[in-house]
Amino acid sequence: MADYRDMWNGLGIDLETHDKLCDALPVLFGETFLDQKDRPAAMDYFNMVIAEVHGLRIKELLAHKERGGTVVGSFCIYVPEEIVLALDGLLVGLCAGSQFWVPAGETLLPRNLCALVKAGMGARISRTCPYFQSVDLIVGENTCDGKKKAWDILADEAPLYVMDMPNKKSPAGFALFRQEMEALVRRLEELTGKTLTAENLLKGCERVDRKRRALDRLYALRKADPLPLSGRDALLVSQIAFYDDPERFIAQTEALATECEERVARGQGVFPKGTPRLLVTGTPIVVPNWKFHAIAETSNLAVVVEENCTGTRYFEQKVSLPEKKDLASLLDSLAHRYFDGIHCACFSPNEGRLDDIVRLAREYGADGVVHLSLSFCTTYQIEEEKLRRRLAAEGIPFLSLETDYTPGDEGQLKTRVEAFGESLRRHR
Repeated sequence: MADYRDMWNGLGIDLETHDKLCDALPVLFGETFLDQKDRPAAMDYFNMVIAEVHGLRIKELLAHKERGGTVVGSFCIYVPEEIVLALDGLLVGLCAGSQFWVPAGETLLPRNLCALVKAGMGARISRTCPYFQSVDLIVGENTCDGKKKAWDILADEAPLYVMDMPNKKSPAGFALFRQEMEALVRRLEELTGKTLTAENLLKGCERVDRKRRALDRLYALRKADPLPLSGRDALLVSQIAFYDDPERFIAQTEALATECEERVARGQGVFPKGTPRLLVTGTPIVVPNWKFHAIAETSNLAVVVEENCTGTRYFEQKVSLPEKKDLASLLDSLAHRYFDGIHCACFSPNEGRLDDIVRLAREYGADGVVHLSLSFCTTYQIEEEKLRRRLAAEGIPFLSLETDYTPGDEGQLKTRVEAFGESLRRHR
């Protein structure tokens, strides 16, 4: 990797602490990904992205800003990338997946709070994440009580704008979301000095949907048996989608999909045919949180699909372009794509998510469903009971796991996952 210390120093990074993070990531990545056998050659690009995670992409973001563009950070898939791109901005997902940042977050937030929220706060206040240091604006959203209250504190530490989210899917809920989207447009226009038009929004919609279609194509290949790529690698690709250059990401994901299609045609897989297959749902799985996938796939199980914000929810729904392509109609269609199409646990009731999980389990041939939640993620943990009952009625085996970013519970998790795998083999 090139020497980026001058760049990091210019961003105000705490270099000494950041060095510790940079030393730990290659070891974790190597153990999780590089030890896999018979990986697709096209995964080399995604390896490079992680190797350069705080280097090349940050350099590109800063160059974009020097050319007059803006960089916007977010934590949630309800923040429309289409609008950011239309206004000559770049949207990046912010770091919130490592235990490394949790202690710093706990200096301002309670310990009995979801690790994702604490890590996001810690990444900012510890000055060890170049993405936080590069953004012109962070867009938060009120999808849970932990985030809602944390934003009050983060607003004192970083430039922040908060989108309010309805908690019920109804005409009134849609009206609120539509209003919040318009308010976001006004804030981004103020930030960028540019005006949203039907023409640039249409281009933004088409660009983001091309990225979604590339992921759709890759994920569809995970329906094959044997699998052409591991769940770990598929997860890595979808995680990288949140901050990589969109055009380059599309090209590289298409290349990977082409290679995987050739593997499927040859009957070549990364696991033996007939390996028990898992659908994973629950809390978003953010870089570098690869714990569960590594445990499952070293326990003779295959993760074939993720029904969460870093999985199918991110790309399944496309924007249904209106016949009349004026700005108001395009914003309506965009709002419907996000509000109607994404079934986050922040909504009550939320039967749409249960329907999605059952549908995806059938489509991907999953033998069982694993509900993976971070400790204190009450939004998903409470909804789990409804999912448990639904899957029991559908005859789909179910495993509930609670974990954290902290190491030390891998042995216990592995024991439970292996036992679940054995039950799936008997259930067949």
